[in-house]
Amino acid sequence: MKQTAQQNLSAFTIIETLVVIVVLAVLISMLLPPRRVHSSLNRISCVNNLKEIGTAYRLWAENNGDLVPPQQIVKKGGWADLLTNADQGAICWTNYALMANDMGQSPKLVICPADERKYSFSFTNGFDNTHVSYFVGVSANDEFPRSTLGGDRNLGPGTIPSRDYGYSPKNGKGNDVAVPISGPVSWSLKMHSAANPAGSGNILLGDGSAQQASSVSLYQNWLRHATRATNWPAGHVPASPSIRLVFP
Repeated sequence: MKQTAQQNLSAFTIIETLVVIVVLAVLISMLLPPRRVHSSLNRISCVNNLKEIGTAYRLWAENNGDLVPPQQIVKKGGWADLLTNADQGAICWTNYALMANDMGQSPKLVICPADERKYSFSFTNGFDNTHVSYFVGVSANDEFPRSTLGGDRNLGPGTIPSRDYGYSPKNGKGNDVAVPISGPVSWSLKMHSAANPAGSGNILLGDGSAQQASSVSLYQNWLRHATRATNWPAGHVPASPSIRLVFP
């Protein structure tokens, strides 16, 4: 049976519409800045990693006296005893190795895709600070939901952002830092900041939730409301109220 002119016109219109859709999709993909899209995907992935780590903290605490690893003594599976000594940045990785089972034995979770560091294939063989992207707030706990339990390692002091990774050295030797709750702090020009002086990053809170924060909001909304740490090594109590962060 022959098609009518109206049927032919209708069929042609559908094909034409599909062609237009394809062309528009190509144009949109060409116009969107690839770096911005990639950066957004990295940020989302990084936040999801921190959420998974927050869940691991809760699971670990449920089986270890309702305390997270930096609060529980070594005899009961934590590393609190080690934190009675100063300068424990070199063993920051220990915190995550202790929670390996609660993270499904997935070392990828402790590497942010925006970091230049690469993940380890195991939490045991060769795992160290060079395979970790997140600092540990060793004085945070779920009794203070707004306390800082972790976050991107590219945090540094002052209002002028570091060009590298702030408190976290490239050599993987780590850093054990007293951060005054009076601030200021700023995200460095690495990772999510993408050389933006305003800076941005992610933090993990004491209740296990993850938040995105600019350098300004990190101070205004979180740091200045923090509860001062009390687990300082003898002779290393800071002069001003501070929180203790251990960087990989």
